[in-house]
Amino acid sequence: MEEVQTGDHWTYEIRDEITGEVKSIVTNTVTDISASEIGTRTTQLGNGNFGYLTFDRSWNVTNNGTCDIRPMTAPAFGCRLRSARAGRSNPPTSIAPLGVSWKRSGTSKVVAKESVTTRAGTFDTFKIESSFEIRNANDPTKKFQFVQQTWYAPLIDHWVKRSSQSRSEGRVRDKSTVELVEYGRL
Repeated sequence: MEEVQTGDHWTYEIRDEITGEVKSIVTNTVTDISASEIGTRTTQLGNGNFGYLTFDRSWNVTNNGTCDIRPMTAPAFGCRLRSARAGRSNPPTSIAPLGVSWKRSGTSKVVAKESVTTRAGTFDTFKIESSFEIRNANDPTKKFQFVQQTWYAPLIDHWVKRSSQSRSEGRVRDKSTVELVEYGRL
């Protein structure tokens, strides 16, 4: 794909890896572009509601509609990236209720070059492994852990597959795979 343009879109199928069921089909469409940011609208098949995500020009989420996020730069092949951040959950999220202070830390590392096939095609990708932890600042025993593998395809300047697992209280809470099923330009 060429330089990102308004109307560019990526459609993903989200599958629950515990039950094997497709949970949803989500489309991200570019709505706004500036020198430093890309705005997108997120829609879910069968649901009339939508959300917005703001990215920097390297596709790092900077705002997810509920809070600003300090972007992480994608690490070079074989390099590690560490991040740490503190915040306050306002409005509440599934991880942190209203007004709870939390600390987030994590690492990402490009671990391989792989060819990945999805319904959208076959792509040469970089596999990025990430792990994050969110802890309640007032009660460090309350934590949420998240492990993710992302396959980023430079040809389309986007990720084509993502597998993740989340845990809280030492138990698996979610395990899912998201795959690109279609992309293009309006």
